[in-house]
Amino acid sequence: MRLGRIASPDGVAFVAIEGPPEDPKQAVAREIAEHPFGTPNFTGRQWPLADVRVLAPILATKVVCVGKNYAAHIEEMGGKAGNGTGERPDPVIFMKPNTAIIGPNAAIQLPRDADPVHFEGELAAVIGRPCKDVPAARAADVILGYTVANDVTARDQQRKDGQWTRAKGHDTFCPVGPWIVTDLDPSDLELRTEVNGEVKQHSRTSLMIHGVGEIVEWISSVMTLLPGDLILTGTPEGVGPIEDGDTVSVTIEGIGTLSNPVVRKGKS
Repeated sequence: MRLGRIASPDGVAFVAIEGPPEDPKQAVAREIAEHPFGTPNFTGRQWPLADVRVLAPILATKVVCVGKNYAAHIEEMGGKAGNGTGERPDPVIFMKPNTAIIGPNAAIQLPRDADPVHFEGELAAVIGRPCKDVPAARAADVILGYTVANDVTARDQQRKDGQWTRAKGHDTFCPVGPWIVTDLDPSDLELRTEVNGEVKQHSRTSLMIHGVGEIVEWISSVMTLLPGDLILTGTPEGVGPIEDGDTVSVTIEGIGTLSNPVVRKGKS
């Protein structure tokens, strides 16, 4: 099932998207009553997907992100994938504020004082129910589904600050969408990021150092996860700058494409 949020002439609603979403003239958005968690209850209202605006599929309480989860990306950033002991390092986690979330086709706004700003295409897991201390083997039980995310990062601020909150926390720095797919195996999906149609990242989720189950176990050992919380699972190699006027698109196999234009904040 594809779950999402839309803005229609009748307001904002959670919906299930049926039919081929790549052809909005044939796809239909069916309104879900209240929320998409558990078994959805439908109101009976529906709209052609072509007649509505697709929003970020969820408004998360929190966005928890995993850094350094692809060996090739660690190396391109000047680090080492191993910890020198032959064992995998523990996951590195950080957070973005939920005010950073935007949906498909909404503009990523580059701060006036940030240069360069990088794209980072990622698979995101959406939590489906409250949970704490979840074993990796049971992670699927607490996940509603998966969506596409872009962990936009002000790289100069990240280096200057020595920690990542400001660099990754600007408004619009967490594009998410276009929808949540509930029946998806995340273990080996193709991920591709394009800027103005040119491929910049091309990898597979099977190359993650820590899989989704391990990530959920690690994060939930620290904090309670709530329905709608987003977990960004890390980015592969190929990250790079985006500039005013660009369009960045992240495509994940089995989900779809998240595209966002880029504008310089305060541009006259």
